[in-house]
Amino acid sequence: MTLKKKKLTNVNKELDKKYGKEGTPERNAFREKAMAWYYGEILKEKRKELKITQVQLAEKTGLKRSYISRVEQGNTDIQLSSLLRISQALGLQFGLI
Repeated sequence: MTLKKKKLTNVNKELDKKYGKEGTPERNAFREKAMAWYYGEILKEKRKELKITQVQLAEKTGLKRSYISRVEQGNTDIQLSSLLRISQALGLQFGLI
């Protein structure tokens, strides 16, 4: 085994160390936070691509600007109805697989 391969880190092992094994409350909380951040980034990037402000998006959706901000930062557990309203206002479609 080469020296470079010895230095490679397994992501799952690192996550296990930091957040606990899969299925633990700590790991589940990390996953939920990561997914909130991920969807917030998608929505923020699309909003910026469309060159609209958080205020304008809030007006289009009937949601508060502060809520839009928290969603984009991944700092809230977005409700499905809100996700759909925001997505629709941005011209995005989400589907269930």
